[in-house]
Amino acid sequence: MISIGMQSPEWSATAYVNGEEKAISSADYKGKWHVLYWYPLDFTFVCPTEIKGFQALLEDFADDGIEVIGASTDSYFSHNAWFADRETFPQVITHPVLADTAHSVTKAFGVLKEDQGVAYRATIIVDPEGIVRSVSANDLSVGRNPEETLRTVQALQSGGLCGVNWHKGEGFVG
Repeated sequence: MISIGMQSPEWSATAYVNGEEKAISSADYKGKWHVLYWYPLDFTFVCPTEIKGFQALLEDFADDGIEVIGASTDSYFSHNAWFADRETFPQVITHPVLADTAHSVTKAFGVLKEDQGVAYRATIIVDPEGIVRSVSANDLSVGRNPEETLRTVQALQSGGLCGVNWHKGEGFVG
């Protein structure tokens, strides 16, 4: 798995972007804070809760200049069919979701569960210089909290010593 302080790998992939198939790459995020989050599979039970959670906070991320990119090892066609299901996704998914069918991006970040060919539930935060600033990963059965991801990026952006439960606008430790 990639480590904190390392240069983020260069990557490129096909992505679902607001209903369209597009090629995107790490170059598109150069000079920007960005969050990459992986989930194991489309058409599952925990994954849509995370995707909807990131989507619901997209404006909050954008307010702080943070780009959000989802990823799984499913295809664009799978993403497109799943995100069109208005029962599962009443809100349109507008942030990019990588379709890493070749597993190249998932392997580059070290978050592939090799025996199943799917990604762990991993979250990587990259700063504008392309340096990995935060890495977290959960086993397949446990979802993550997008609010904590936003709080973590805001804390990293603040440049201060941020204690537990620190929120943007609060003072620093020490």
